[in-house]
Parts: sequence; structure tokens; C-alpha cells
Amino acid sequence: MYATQALTHLVPLAEDLDPDKVTPGVLGFLVFAALAGGVWLLMKSMNRHMGKVDFEEAPDPEAASGDAVAAGAGSTKRK
Repeated sequence: MYATQALTHLVPLAEDLDPDKVTPGVLGFLVFAALAGGVWLLMKSMNRHMGKVDFEEAPDPEAASGDAVAAGAGSTKRK
């Protein structure tokens, strides 16, 4: 079947559509799918990179002075 024959079969279907109705169509779907795929790949990459981060926060000076007082009272220090 040639492309022109296929189009002649689709023309009557197009006449049934409302010409005042605007739809995103196939191009809109492809753009949305590409954006969704890009976001998915970025999130996957971000999770991989965040898993490599080894961050240890510096101790809080106010908490350190409180731990010294608590340690002097005989309590155990938590890690």
C-alpha cells in the first residue's frame, strides 16, 4: 500500500474532527516524552552522584561544651 493510498483513507476521518479544537498531537507527546526521559536520566545521575558524597559535619561548638559537662557527670558519650 502506498502512502498516498493510506492518506486517502485517512482524509474522511480528518473531516470528522472539529476544526476549532486544538490538540497537542504527536509532536506534543514526543516533546513531553523526551522531557520526561531527560528528567528521569538527570534524577538517576543525581542519585548516583549523591551516593558518592561522603560528608561529615563539623561538630557544633555549643554541643561540644554540653558534652564535656555531661561527660564530667559520668554519662556515656553517643556517636
